[in-house]
Amino acid sequence: MVAQKSSAIFTERTRSVQTVVVEAKDLAAVFEYAADLTVRQGCSSIAAPGIQGKERAELSELCKARNLELLTENLRQKAGVIGTGLTGAAWAIAETGTLVIDSKSEDLRLASMLCDTHVAFVKKSRIVPNADAIEDELSQMLQASSGYLAFVSGASRTADIERVLTIGVHGPRELHVLLLGEDAK
Repeated sequence: MVAQKSSAIFTERTRSVQTVVVEAKDLAAVFEYAADLTVRQGCSSIAAPGIQGKERAELSELCKARNLELLTENLRQKAGVIGTGLTGAAWAIAETGTLVIDSKSEDLRLASMLCDTHVAFVKKSRIVPNADAIEDELSQMLQASSGYLAFVSGASRTADIERVLTIGVHGPRELHVLLLGEDAK
């Protein structure tokens, strides 16, 4: 019951900052969503440095079938061509509609910051009511070698001195969050 409530609150809070929230059956559905979105937006690449092993091979095949380039490393040299950044989130905080992304790798940071559209996925069981609920986990993540956490609440936004809101100046113009069930692989 608590998990369902946290999921509902997270969805409400993230949507309030123009984030698209969708449920996905499994990781294959996440890959399909990201590829379809990338094609619809007229982009030609997906940066997914955190996807490894069998899942990377599946995403690679899907990208080839859609005529998309899969970028997995050296993203600093490819900064101008990242259409969609695809990352997993370690946690989601319902109270603030925030994703917590373990970004110790520079390529992971670049995939989520230098793209036009950021697609992130998180298991519903990793949605917590507030940051206090994962205080110990966050502390452990930060103490790990090269600890670097990104807290993402919606697309990049800024306002000038006249309070004119602009989206996408310092990061992605769009954020899409895909919620995975516990049995998703």
